[in-house]
Amino acid sequence: MRRALILLSALLVTACGGTPAAAPSQSGGKTKVNAGVIAIVDTAPIHLGKAKGFFDEQNIDLTITPVQGGAASISGAVSGQFQFAFANTTSLLTAKQQGLDVKVVANGVSSTGEQGKDFSAVLVKQDSPIKAPKDLAGKKISVNQLKNIGDTTVRASVRNAGGDPTGIEFVELPFPDAPAALQSDRVDAIWVVEPFVSQALSQGARAVAWNFADAAPDLTVAMYFTTGKTDADLTKRFTAAIRKSLEYADTHSDEVREVLKTYTKIAPDVIAKIYLPKWPAEVNKASVQTIADLAVADGVLKDKVDVSALVQ
Repeated sequence: MRRALILLSALLVTACGGTPAAAPSQSGGKTKVNAGVIAIVDTAPIHLGKAKGFFDEQNIDLTITPVQGGAASISGAVSGQFQFAFANTTSLLTAKQQGLDVKVVANGVSSTGEQGKDFSAVLVKQDSPIKAPKDLAGKKISVNQLKNIGDTTVRASVRNAGGDPTGIEFVELPFPDAPAALQSDRVDAIWVVEPFVSQALSQGARAVAWNFADAAPDLTVAMYFTTGKTDADLTKRFTAAIRKSLEYADTHSDEVREVLKTYTKIAPDVIAKIYLPKWPAEVNKASVQTIADLAVADGVLKDKVDVSALVQ
């Protein structure tokens, strides 16, 4: 997270004093758009929407460029590489607090809100003495990025269950490496999202908390965003296309599982079993405010964020 903050701070200087990004070019009457998107389960709707022609309907020639995470998508959008991008809620709140010119245009992905049937979980070994979320207090837990949505929501699980989260030791570990770290006792518990939840469960791990479901009802986990460099008409058209993509994905799970085979490296047998998230078109602003408030309380954010300035 420190690296991300340094990067975002540097971008703030560039955004305030740099040259404007070039306007999107036209291709056969369509506006060429480059979107920075992480190649994970969460972003299935934009891939499905492109395949179904929803962006063509809005005269958008869409290129989806894979990025490694929220910091990369935010930096790419601010620098003008991307007209639109996808990032998790905490990363966007951090960017907004630092003064970066980011503006949410649509929901990205949401928790199912169902205990035992969500795409994010905290897992332990089968024989672990940790039986409930409150037992995670004082334990060593892996997250993919420190001071981000993972540790904020894990703390919420512990706190809601009556435990004290202040003594948790979070360890930064990429999701693909987490199940092996759990089995080798390098950590007491791991926070992972799909497909790593299903992978770890199949290897004998046990879920003790469903942290996204615990943190807030129908939690908005990530969102699509743009910057002030993007003109209003293009923003309107992209928003219409991504909203249609989200609505379609949310009601066509079989097609979602098929499109996952085209841009991820998840094995087909795993794709058939994973818990899919929800993809409502609307951002749950109350849940974004909850994450912002929790992040301030936990020291992830320095000051209270005006969520309405990020999500119109």
